[in-house]
This record gives sequence, structure tokens and C-alpha cells, in this order.
Amino acid sequence: MTSQTAEPAVEQSHLGTISVIAWSGENIDDGRDMAFLLAYSLGDGSAGPEAGEKAVRLLLEQTGLPVGEGIFDASKSKEPVTLLLENGSVSLMMPSLRVQCLVPEEWTAAALKRKHAHFIFTTRPWPEGTPGVPVEAEDLKAFVGNEEVLAASAHCVIPVTTLRK
Repeated sequence: MTSQTAEPAVEQSHLGTISVIAWSGENIDDGRDMAFLLAYSLGDGSAGPEAGEKAVRLLLEQTGLPVGEGIFDASKSKEPVTLLLENGSVSLMMPSLRVQCLVPEEWTAAALKRKHAHFIFTTRPWPEGTPGVPVEAEDLKAFVGNEEVLAASAHCVIPVTTLRK
């Protein structure tokens, strides 16, 4: 007889509002444009920001996306993580989470040229990144460039798919 320990479920209400921001910029490795996608919680979950951080970390762990360990190939994750690009928006799909955001033309061009995007999912809440409110480039750079935010994030490369026509 064998026994299995069930993994704790991600408490959806603890995640709070999950938001996604897309931008493109120069990849420091090769100087070419890269499509970037950042996912984060606003920290507005039912049990507060700290519980939200734990819920995001658990979601990432269960998906197989390592936090704070460099850039990971999402095609090797335990659970599927996909990006679907269609009509100026991208849909991020992973277990327990489906989010969509509009992407600028430069993002689409970089994603299609490289056939992947650099995805960052941080456990750190960012209440200032409210959906529907424009984020200043300096504010985004300050948040994404913060060492604590980077260390508390899963970084991965995800293939970008499109619908065949």
C-alpha cells in the first residue's frame, strides 16, 4: 500500500487581482527586441498581501516554475504554461489562471520574430499596477528592476502560439 500526500490547493481568493503588462525592449544578450510579459497580484486578495504572495508562490511551485533561479524553459514545466497571440492581445494560460492583455505592435513583432516571450511572474504584490490605468515606463522599470522583486519572481521563456489561418 502506498500513500500520497496531496498538494495544498491554491486558494484563489488569496491571489487577488492578477494583472499582466506587456512591453518590448532590448535583450541584453543579443541587442535584439524581446517581448516581455509581467504577471503580478495587486495584493488585494481576501487574506491580504502576505497571503497573496504565498498563494502566487504555491501556484508557481505547483506549475513547476522556479522562483529566483534564473531563466527557465516553460516548455519543461510540470504543468502547461502557454501564450496565445491573437488580434493584438495575448492570453496567458496556466493551471488555475487564465489572463489576457492587450499588446503593442512592437511586442507582437518581437514575439513573432523570436517565437517566444520572456515571462516574469513575481510573488511580490504591486498595488500601483492597477489594470486599466496606464503605467509609466519609469514606474514599470523601477518595479521590474528592483532586486527584491527579481529574486521573488519566476523567469521563463514561453513559446508564443497563434491561431492558424
